[in-house]
Amino acid sequence: MEKKQISILGSTGSIGTQTLEVAQAHGMGVYALAAHHNIRLLEQQVRQFRPKKVCIYEEGQYAKLQEQLADLPVQVLCGMEGLCEIAGDTHADILVNAVVGMVGLLPTLTAISAGLDIALANKETLVAGGSLVMEQAAKKGVAIYPVDSEHSAIFQCLQGNRREQLHKIILTASGGPFFGRTREELANVTVADALNHPNWSMGNKITIDSATLMNKGLEFIEAKWLFDLTPDQIEIVVHRQSVVHSAVEYQDCSVIAQLGVPDMKIPIQYALLYPERMPCPTKRLSLTDYNTLTFEKPDPETFTCLKTAIAAITAGGTAPCIVNGANEVAVAAFLSGKIGFLDIGALSQRAMESIEKTEITCYEDVIAADTKAREFVRSAISK
Repeated sequence: MEKKQISILGSTGSIGTQTLEVAQAHGMGVYALAAHHNIRLLEQQVRQFRPKKVCIYEEGQYAKLQEQLADLPVQVLCGMEGLCEIAGDTHADILVNAVVGMVGLLPTLTAISAGLDIALANKETLVAGGSLVMEQAAKKGVAIYPVDSEHSAIFQCLQGNRREQLHKIILTASGGPFFGRTREELANVTVADALNHPNWSMGNKITIDSATLMNKGLEFIEAKWLFDLTPDQIEIVVHRQSVVHSAVEYQDCSVIAQLGVPDMKIPIQYALLYPERMPCPTKRLSLTDYNTLTFEKPDPETFTCLKTAIAAITAGGTAPCIVNGANEVAVAAFLSGKIGFLDIGALSQRAMESIEKTEITCYEDVIAADTKAREFVRSAISK
């Protein structure tokens, strides 16, 4: 059997590097790689995996990368045009979209247009443009395999069961480093505090989102689109050990859960090899190592990002896109020391309440709403 060829957008990030580990473990071919700015690691990856195409999103790094790879038979691309060229290239069997932020939406739509299946780790694709993405994927017959551990868990729990018999899904959340704290205790937390996640090693943006619980709010929105649910069919439960990755409850009151060690290589591999289950380069779960698994209700009054995200998908239209864009700018401002931790949620909520919501009919509608949200937060921060 000919080995599967994959393309990876975001190859130097946490998901991207682990995807390459899985690819190597199973002898997959790497057709194309793309990164945001880390040309040092990108060059190492190109030399190891020998892709046909490589893209650096930050155009100021393009000439340097070209120079460093001049001795290799690889086509060097840059910017959004480069990402989309890779995303639409059907020499790959599947596209792994692991970039961070709204930059992931257009490559996703490009891959769908080309008829290429997608292993999706880019939350913003479905949060901002979920109706558009899922409608086009259905039209083109494109499969979207979730890479998030929670959505992969739900996808796995749905296998072999009739979709119409589903009652609800249970999204588990680690709760981040601050679960159980009051708003007063969160007022002065530092960037270093917020980046100290108890269970997962992730990029800075998603780690801050986990600390605010915005990450779970975004996953709530993703789940609605991925599994064609209503908001009242999604329950969030805080599970500090990150062993139960999520669960599905059926009409007969049976609950089926997916468990495993907190290692992203498991959901990455399931997305790449579906429906096959092969040995995975990670450790096996021993429940006796944990002894106790706990489950608690989230606190949306303290962690207002979660409340705002759920309100956004309930409102519909461009509301989730507005919250997502506002949050991206606010998180960047927090990481650079311009605002406090609680300001992230406050700014996201203000943006959603202040900016007019419209229906999404095309990509331009999403971009317009995203631009308004970003401008709103930048203006609020600068005052």
